[in-house]
Amino acid sequence: MPVTTGTTVPTENQTTAPAQPSAPEPGPGPRPEPGPVRRGRPVASTAALIGKKVLGALFVIWAAASITFLIQSLLPGDRATLLLNQQTGQVQERSAEELAPINEQFGFDDPLITQYVTFLGGLLRGDLGTSYTLYQPVTTVIGDQIVPTLVLTFTALAVAWALAIVLLLLTARRAPWVSRIFSGLESAAAALPQYWLGIILLVVFSLWLGLFPVVSGSGTAGLVLPALTLGIPLAGFLAQVMRAEFERTLDEPFVLTARARGMSDGGVRLRHVLRHSLLPGLSLTGWAVGAQFSAAVIAENVFARPGLGRVLVTAVNGRDLPVVCGVVMLVALVYVITNLIVDTAYILVDPRLKEAA
Repeated sequence: MPVTTGTTVPTENQTTAPAQPSAPEPGPGPRPEPGPVRRGRPVASTAALIGKKVLGALFVIWAAASITFLIQSLLPGDRATLLLNQQTGQVQERSAEELAPINEQFGFDDPLITQYVTFLGGLLRGDLGTSYTLYQPVTTVIGDQIVPTLVLTFTALAVAWALAIVLLLLTARRAPWVSRIFSGLESAAAALPQYWLGIILLVVFSLWLGLFPVVSGSGTAGLVLPALTLGIPLAGFLAQVMRAEFERTLDEPFVLTARARGMSDGGVRLRHVLRHSLLPGLSLTGWAVGAQFSAAVIAENVFARPGLGRVLVTAVNGRDLPVVCGVVMLVALVYVITNLIVDTAYILVDPRLKEAA
């Protein structure tokens, strides 16, 4: 019969805890002062960072307006002569008496600095001036043509996102040769010049195959090729940006858990991996909207669509400075506002950016 002692043997679920050392008695000297408690950055620092972004945005707008004014003003040739020749339909030299009313009306005889100050003052008042050739307020000229440009811009943006997402879902982390081929295609698509791509699509699908109208107009069928022209390069760029994050997310523990629970590969990619890999692409939203808006001006001229593109080309050819500046200012505003919204959202959401303020 075994001998029982007073010592207790720990079982599998019971261990002997080591004795805790007693806290030292406080000495007779002065006690240390408690350190400062670290708190989150105050609202003032966040407001200061947002204020810096706003000031930077205003500087970009001023720079765009100033450069456009100087380029148009310093081009060779007399603007009054050009306008009078356009009005009469006759290209010839004009006398000072013939040009005097136009110079007085538009201030062409004023010093360049005076014209510049007047131009900036009008911008601050929201007055973009009057078109030299159409004799209408610039806001009216732009307002009549901005809707087709916006429709094309956001349609192309939707096409780009759809193509990029489908490409990632079908090709990311597949066979090595599949990943290499489609990674190369993404790089090639991102590098395509939009003007060249638009001409190729127009020749193949409109002239050869006859699937779409040569002159796009404002119909739905005429929107397909311009949207693809703008969307394909952006899709390649977005897929490039998101592919690394997509493949990294495939190795996350929650993805492995979803697979262990029996979820299909497509379900894992669509429900879990995709939403975690969209952030790099979403961070470029501000840039993408501005880029598509400015590129829409090019596509509208290739496909003969109504919109700001044709207005801008006509204004440049006619040296119509108010209209040119108005369109350039609008493009700059779209760039600046969309980027400012995205940057502000990141500052408010990401505390690391607040710490950098």
